[in-house]
Amino acid sequence: MSQTDPQVADQPGVMRTTGWGDYALLDSGHGRKLERYGPYSVVRPEPQCMWAPQDEAVWAGADAVFDPQGDEDEGRWRFSGRPAETWPMGWGEVKWTARFTAFRHLAFFPEQAANWAWLDSTVRAAATPPRVLNLFGYTGVASLVCAAAGASVTHVDASKKAIGWARENAALSGLEDRPIRWICEDARRYVQREARRGSRYDGIILDPPKYGRGPNGEIWRLFEDLPELASLCAELLSDTASFLILNAYAERISGAALAGLLSEKLAGRGGTISWGELALAQDSGDREVGMSFYARWSA
Repeated sequence: MSQTDPQVADQPGVMRTTGWGDYALLDSGHGRKLERYGPYSVVRPEPQCMWAPQDEAVWAGADAVFDPQGDEDEGRWRFSGRPAETWPMGWGEVKWTARFTAFRHLAFFPEQAANWAWLDSTVRAAATPPRVLNLFGYTGVASLVCAAAGASVTHVDASKKAIGWARENAALSGLEDRPIRWICEDARRYVQREARRGSRYDGIILDPPKYGRGPNGEIWRLFEDLPELASLCAELLSDTASFLILNAYAERISGAALAGLLSEKLAGRGGTISWGELALAQDSGDREVGMSFYARWSA
């Protein structure tokens, strides 16, 4: 390795999300998580929770339970009482609308709060307002965290519905006048075009799904397509770029694999690459639930 290649951390790290005012992991076990989302307690499947719950009694009063059918992301919600279809939540300056989606998620991923905190401090520490690209940006929480901290953001997602929710979240946060570009397009196609144009960004957030489809039928497969996309993202980094965050939820991937990929694609850029796992820390006791893997290049 040359002196200008990134230095990869020797050991993995754990980026832990602890509860905040609008969210908490209350208990876990028997393949499920019990979480608080604003005013509601919610039970969702989580195969990694192989232990027994710590307090069986607290589960009985859950407002919503997701019953999986086949794949753990597919199924239907079962409600106790009449919870609202949507409700506001927030983290720091950013507000968004939570909702019971058809795929067990509530229109955001709470474990990403560890990344939000890092992005917030990194953007605020920049000497000049950075240009940030958020690929597979979903409902826009990470984009809004960066915008609230002073960044100019390009938010890309293939889902027109998700883009609409993200724009609504910007208005809810009072950030609709910030410099945010909302792009409904296949992420790979957008990055290919930006590379041809010679566009540059000071930071990139890359959070791809295991499998997905673009608005024109484009197919995304993580293991087959991520190497090319990571290479294109490396091209888009400016000479003064400060970060590239890569996150993945696939079962067969690891933080070490993501770090190795970034090390290859960012050869010659210097800086450091940290890698490991994103985890949710339970409110009671010392349990935590691993949720995804990450690698993060910092200049």
